[in-house]
Amino acid sequence: MAQTKSRLGRGLDSLISGGVAAKPATQSGKATKASAAAVATTSPVGITELPIGKIEPNPHQPRREFDPEALRELADSIRAEGLLQPVVVRPVGKDKHQLIAGERRWRACQQIGMRTIPVRVLEVSEASSAVLSLIENLQRADLNPIEESLGYASLMRDFDLTQEAVAERVGKARASIANALRLLQLDRELQSYLAKGILSVGHAKVLLGLESNAQRLLLARQIIERGLSVRQTEELVGGHKKAATAKGGSKANNSGAEDQTIKAIERQIAAKLNTRVLVRHGARKAGSSLSTMAMMIFSASLKNWAFPDERSTDLHYRASQS
Repeated sequence: MAQTKSRLGRGLDSLISGGVAAKPATQSGKATKASAAAVATTSPVGITELPIGKIEPNPHQPRREFDPEALRELADSIRAEGLLQPVVVRPVGKDKHQLIAGERRWRACQQIGMRTIPVRVLEVSEASSAVLSLIENLQRADLNPIEESLGYASLMRDFDLTQEAVAERVGKARASIANALRLLQLDRELQSYLAKGILSVGHAKVLLGLESNAQRLLLARQIIERGLSVRQTEELVGGHKKAATAKGGSKANNSGAEDQTIKAIERQIAAKLNTRVLVRHGARKAGSSLSTMAMMIFSASLKNWAFPDERSTDLHYRASQS
């Protein structure tokens, strides 16, 4: 049995103190796939105080939403007890630093009017900073499924990483990364249901078995209205697929029957005219095409057609006398 990786492999503290896998940047600012396994250790500069206004948020922060009420409670706690854990930053220019971890604490300190904030300064690359920020949020279980997926997608897009490289850096199996990225194939409405916890990842995986976004949305709303479990969702989606398959088969059978009727009409007219005949049957539209029953009646009526000699260009119909 293959060994399974721990949920996040190396913890954030071990990454900071012991090093983090990082790619050297290319001239374009992106890392190359060939150097995915390269290791560049972090270099802690130490803990100090920095002006809050000199710190900027991390553009690769995977967290998209900050609960205002939770942020207010954190601010009240910091006001009463002080900031017990410094934020982590990296230098990004003269007198400027960028957050790696601790954006909630940084925001809460701003709310209560603090002018300086305790920080731990690390000398790390932009890629390592993005990885550390993602890992910190994953360890705290602060990310919803869509934020997690967007975090992985950001690492791949911004630093030219493969799924394997992302999996190695965050300590997860490649299949876990691939499954998370599949969630981004969902419609925005469905993504919002996942982000808000209205639907689970299990529900989403089942819905991804449908090809049409419209079908996914329709069934997702039914799942929410009826409060269906993942197992019940599997049954719902399975029944929907079977119904769609049966409908497609019925259409194919009807089409086959019509084709046979048309072929029979062609043979009968060809026999009367003693020449090759092709009957074109277009898409069925109101007033423009015959039903299968009408074609059968027309086929039967061919017995009453009378054709003049070859010199005439008129075709006459002799009605049957009852």
